[in-house]
Amino acid sequence: MDFQKDVIERSHTTPVLVDFWAEWCGPCRMLGPVLEALASEQAEKWALVKVNTEEHQDLAMQYRVQSIPNCKLFHKGRVIDEFTGALTKPMLERWLETHLPNPALEELDALLGQSRGWPDIGLMEPLEHFLLQHPGLRAAEIALAQHTVAGNPAAARNLAARIPAGDRYHELARDVEALADLFELSAESAATPIGRLLQAAAEALRAGEQETALQTLIQAISMDKAYHNALARRAAVALFRILGEQHALTQAYRRKFSMALN
Repeated sequence: MDFQKDVIERSHTTPVLVDFWAEWCGPCRMLGPVLEALASEQAEKWALVKVNTEEHQDLAMQYRVQSIPNCKLFHKGRVIDEFTGALTKPMLERWLETHLPNPALEELDALLGQSRGWPDIGLMEPLEHFLLQHPGLRAAEIALAQHTVAGNPAAARNLAARIPAGDRYHELARDVEALADLFELSAESAATPIGRLLQAAAEALRAGEQETALQTLIQAISMDKAYHNALARRAAVALFRILGEQHALTQAYRRKFSMALN
């Protein structure tokens, strides 16, 4: 094995999964055949290189292999992800689906990087065009649903309904449905005090006033946690997830949200 040629150089054209293993390692012997079978089935997507840590202690030290089996995914000459321990075939298939580089996903990330916030109606047409080129790409479907839901909740709900239980985007699809419930709140519901709060939160989101929306949703939770199938809670969770855990508003309001639920 020539690690530079077989892993580093090759990873510039084909992702390479390196399995750091040893003969004495029981979990390694369990994982090995599963990896080899999948590498054969998916040879057009990635390559497998096995590194015996007893024979290549220098490589194990260089790549900080502390326990085995340890599998590191190389792309364009560097490690982009890894896992430790013996995974079953279904678990390994899901891991690969999530972590293998995907040119379409890289293109989608670049497109979403142009977003001027959420919701961004200016992204709807480019995302629709992107989906015509990459039909069925779940990440694009959920992105379009997220940016569509404020203006056309029914269309967003239809997109979210395509994503089945067990799919990695299923949780985000349920978030879209929660926001669709918020934007489709009936006039009759909005006639109640809590309904008026939820309607105000929806209007704030349409206007891009996310902080006002969060404040109003938390106020609604404090008034009645269970109203409309816990809509205020579901909508707040959806908004936190869209913004991301590191967003300033998530950091500022997550604790207030938790306190309102107690």
